Amino acid sequence: MHIKTLTIQGFKSYRDQTAVEPFSPHHNVVVGRNGSGKSNFFSAIRFVLSDAYTSMSREERQSLLHDSSSSTSATLSAFVEIVFDNSDNRFPTNGTEVILRRTIGLKKDEYSIDRKSASKADVANLLESAGFSRSNPYYIVPQGRITHLTNAKDHERLGLLKEVAGTRVYEQRRAESIKIIEDTSAKRSKIDDLLEYIQNRLRELDDEKEELREYYEKDRERRCIEYSLHQRELTECAELLEKLEDERRRDVDASNVRRTEFNEREKLLARLEAELAATGQTIEQRNLEKNQLEQERRDIAKHLAQIESLVEELEEDGEKRADRRGALEAELDRIRTEIQQKQTQLDQLRPNLDTLQAEAEQLRANLEESKARISALYSKQGRSAQFRTQRDRDEYLRSQIGALDQFLRSQQTRIDETARERTNIMQRRNAALQKIDEIESNLDSRKETFQQLATEYAAKQARRDELSETRKDLWKEEESLRSSLAFAGNELSNAQRKLVGMMDKATVQGLLAVEKIAASLGLEDNVQGPIYQLFSVDDKYKTAVETTAGASLFHVVVDTDETASKLLEVMNRDKSGRVTFMPLNRLHPKETDFPATQDAILMVKKLQFDRALAPAFQQIFGRCIICPNLEIAAAYVRSHGVNAVTLDGDKVERKGALSGGYQDPRRSRLDAVNEVRKWKTQSEHDTAKQNEIRRRLTEIEQEITALVGEMYQLQHRRDDARNSRGPLLEELQWARTEAEDLAQRLQSIERREADQSLELRANQTKRAGLEEELRTPMTQGLTPQELAQLETLNAQEDQQKRELADKANALAELSKRRSILEIDLFENLRRRREEIGSQLEALGESLGGDDAGTASGVQDISARKREIDALRRRIADREKRIKAIEKELDQLTQSIQDTQANYDKTKADQAEEARSIARQQKNVERYLSKRSRLVEQRDRCNQDIRDLGVLPEEAFEKYINTNPDRLLKNLHKVNESLKKFSHVNKKAVEQYNSFTKQRDQLLERRGELEQSAESIQELIDVLDQRKDEAIERTFKQVSRYFEEVFEKLVPAGRGRLIMQRRVDLAPTTTAAAEESEEERPGGQVENYTGVSIKVSFNSKHDEGLRIQQLSGGQKSLVALATVFAIQKCDPAPFYLFDEIDANLDALYRTAVANMIRELAENAQFITTTFRPEMVQVARKHYGVLFDVNKVSSIRSISRDEANEFVEAAATTEPAR
Repeated sequence: MHIKTLTIQGFKSYRDQTAVEPFSPHHNVVVGRNGSGKSNFFSAIRFVLSDAYTSMSREERQSLLHDSSSSTSATLSAFVEIVFDNSDNRFPTNGTEVILRRTIGLKKDEYSIDRKSASKADVANLLESAGFSRSNPYYIVPQGRITHLTNAKDHERLGLLKEVAGTRVYEQRRAESIKIIEDTSAKRSKIDDLLEYIQNRLRELDDEKEELREYYEKDRERRCIEYSLHQRELTECAELLEKLEDERRRDVDASNVRRTEFNEREKLLARLEAELAATGQTIEQRNLEKNQLEQERRDIAKHLAQIESLVEELEEDGEKRADRRGALEAELDRIRTEIQQKQTQLDQLRPNLDTLQAEAEQLRANLEESKARISALYSKQGRSAQFRTQRDRDEYLRSQIGALDQFLRSQQTRIDETARERTNIMQRRNAALQKIDEIESNLDSRKETFQQLATEYAAKQARRDELSETRKDLWKEEESLRSSLAFAGNELSNAQRKLVGMMDKATVQGLLAVEKIAASLGLEDNVQGPIYQLFSVDDKYKTAVETTAGASLFHVVVDTDETASKLLEVMNRDKSGRVTFMPLNRLHPKETDFPATQDAILMVKKLQFDRALAPAFQQIFGRCIICPNLEIAAAYVRSHGVNAVTLDGDKVERKGALSGGYQDPRRSRLDAVNEVRKWKTQSEHDTAKQNEIRRRLTEIEQEITALVGEMYQLQHRRDDARNSRGPLLEELQWARTEAEDLAQRLQSIERREADQSLELRANQTKRAGLEEELRTPMTQGLTPQELAQLETLNAQEDQQKRELADKANALAELSKRRSILEIDLFENLRRRREEIGSQLEALGESLGGDDAGTASGVQDISARKREIDALRRRIADREKRIKAIEKELDQLTQSIQDTQANYDKTKADQAEEARSIARQQKNVERYLSKRSRLVEQRDRCNQDIRDLGVLPEEAFEKYINTNPDRLLKNLHKVNESLKKFSHVNKKAVEQYNSFTKQRDQLLERRGELEQSAESIQELIDVLDQRKDEAIERTFKQVSRYFEEVFEKLVPAGRGRLIMQRRVDLAPTTTAAAEESEEERPGGQVENYTGVSIKVSFNSKHDEGLRIQQLSGGQKSLVALATVFAIQKCDPAPFYLFDEIDANLDALYRTAVANMIRELAENAQFITTTFRPEMVQVARKHYGVLFDVNKVSSIRSISRDEANEFVEAAATTEPAR
């Protein structure tokens, strides 16, 4: 075993927590500057080992705390902790390490072993068990102890030797023994005084005994007579009590029967009250439901009337609309037929018209050509007179040709523009026709969309109506539940008030506080609740269980005592009532081993509870059995040592107490608990169901809201579709008008284009004629060929004019017919068709021109009729349910009347029975009064008989047949005789016997004291002898080890320890010594006067010098040799040396260091030094540092660093 590590905080100069690296199990040396804290480190170890600093005052503890005057914070506590290596199990702790810690503060001084609190005595015993001797403190050598031992006198060294030998124990025991002898002598003196007093008193009492004998004879006669009188009175009382008990037993049997009937009726009344309340609640709910159904029926009937009226209006309006629609559809069919006919005629007319127009155009072109040629011939004929020369003519012709060329170019430009215009108009007309197709397609699409939206709207409306009905049903169910929940809540409040009325106020507050505190601290899972909530029991055993549990029903079961402490802490802080906790981890009741019998059973077996809570129920009910009657219960209590209780609640306890009596069934705690549990369960069930209904209502409300929103969107889209139809129709009409206008413009442009083409060809013909004339010579008039041609052309022109006129007439006739057809088709028939289509769509709220409107109206009426059928079914369902409720109400009313009648009858019977019980109670009171008087009389007789004392044998038979009157006369005579003995000492014999007994006891006690004194004297002699032997043995060991150690330290020298005795004193002091020896206790024990030392440092044969003759270094070496010798005599596990080599010479320091190195092989050494010799032999080195804040610290260093410390200290040594 050795010191492993050391931790210091707040102790002297070690302010901060300082943990020293593990020590070597051999030699460890600590170095540091002077004042750095080496001695404080040494003191810290002594502080823990209790070698010093015992029984400190506040000021002394304050002096050990770090001086924080220069620090920023005050040091209020300090601790030092040593970790011992216990691998050799020297400490009996079964661990490889032992942690010893001491903590001090201004008001505390505490120890701990392995982190557990311990006392100072525990620490001392632990150290002593590991080999630390109280009689040998030299395993710790602080500064100054070597100097003290160096300067010690011979008798002081003898004291040290005695201390090492352990004679202090002998001396303590010897002193205790002497004190006992002194006490024994004092007691013997007191006993002698008492014996003398008793002898004198016995002589006086011997004279009074004769007179007392005569008195006793008369007194015996008196007591015999009084006994006979009291015995006769006692017999009469016993007979009367027995007779009275027989009557009471008969009354009790009858009373038990009536009590049972009374209790049964109480239960029946409670059951009837519950039935009346439940039936009343049901009637209230049914009336509420009936009112709701009737209100719904009225609302539905009102709505039905509205729907029926609406259907009638729709049907009437539908008939009108159907007639109107039929007329419109007939007219529409006629118009369509007529349009088709007109279109057919127009289609047939157009080819003929186009053919005639083409022929007319060709004739017009031919005519224009003939006219141009005729005009050219006439112009040529006239130019012979117009121009004189051909040149003039040619110039004129060229100018005409140039003008015609310019005109032809401009005319061609106009023709091209007309062609472009025609192309543009054709494109616009095609676009208009395409737009018409798109609008018509859009109208058809919108019609389909409208029908689809109507279908979706109807589906969602039906779903909304279905959900609305479901919501109404849920509303009714919720209203019914609300009524049921209110009723359950009211009953729960009544049951809770009833239960609370059976507890005291503090318990009620405590139970409420526990529930709240557990919730606030999050301990709901740790708190199981009060006992009454944690079990159930059959009604048969209810009274027995309740009687056994008593107030324990309200004890609260928790998992651990830690949970209970948390709850109690808050309850104490808030002053919130009182409650008893049952922590399961602290309950360890023994299960009762009770045999299975027919007439008794363990109560705990009749309880139903969670097996995890078994310790709590075993604690309360485990040692109680249930029996059929008190006789059996008492027998089991005596035989098995258990508590027993009957089914009626009469209890027999194993300690002898018997309790019982009437149990009011209306005040049953378990019934109140069951009521609370029942209505709480009902309330929770209704609340959960109500929450579920509300959840469903919320979902339905959300779905209805969503459906209404979707219906609104669908209606909005329908309205948009309906409203957008008008603009589309207008746009369609505009597009058709535009198409027709463009068609007419196209015809006009085509005619203009044809005229321009004819004019162009005529001018071209005219130019060709001029070109031909220019190529011919100028002549007077026309040539014969030209005249013939002119005549032919004139005839041809006339023919062409006639043909053109005929074609023009035919074309005009066809054009007129076409115009009439087109006007009738486009301006009349088609426009009328569109108007009729609009009217039909307006009638049927349709987008097309077919029979969708009629279908929509029929669908609307059909939907309304289906709604009417549904409303009628709903009315029928309501009426059916109302009739069922009315029938149920009749049955409930009859049931409540029957129950009320039964309740009233039972109540009357119960009242009569209560009066009967009251009368019986008065009889019981009279019985108790009479019995009390008889018992009092009996007790008085018994007391009188007991007061007579011990009676003679003749007293029981002497006057058994004597007349009472005779006995009274004899008693009077005896009392008169006793009056003359009024002065006699009636206790003379008793006092004589008492004093005699005391005398014998005192004589026996004195003998015991004398024997004890002799034994103690023998013990003192033995102690003196053992003390001599211990000193002799210790001296021999220390003397031998001193010689060995000194020889190792000084090989050339020799050292001896010499025991000084009184016989060795000078003759002049012999007489005084003998006188003082007679006064000293122990005689031979105190024959030693001192221990002297003689040493020689340079010879093994010289007598040697006494220690007073040595130098200072030699004295220190001798003192160290003494310490090593003492340590060898009583080895310790480790040693602490504080600068033991301070006063040694270098040679001796080396010897001491070598000695420690040798000893450190088997023990641990921790030394402090300023010298290099210790540093060289140490296994591990530590340096103590001291900063500017006066705070010390210690760390492991190397041997070189340790040498530097020592060298630095050596340079400053002169300053020291």
